[in-house]
Amino acid sequence: MRKIQTLSVALLMTAVMSSPVLLSGCYGQVRYYDSGYNDYHPWNHNEVVYYGRWETETHRSHEDFKNRSKADQDEYWKWRHSQH
Repeated sequence: MRKIQTLSVALLMTAVMSSPVLLSGCYGQVRYYDSGYNDYHPWNHNEVVYYGRWETETHRSHEDFKNRSKADQDEYWKWRHSQH
């Protein structure tokens, strides 16, 4: 009985310790394709900051990037590539 309990605890600890590694990765990461430069951009905190700057500098009201027109998205990526 003691061996089963020890094995159960060891398996449980292994599952708990490995779950962040198994559940992380690309799950939930949003990426957008930039057809002008033929590349993908991950939509992370840094991109949100740049996007906010673009909206301010171009006097646009806030709108989620995914809801913008293709022309606006293309214009954003063109602006974004000039910001390095």
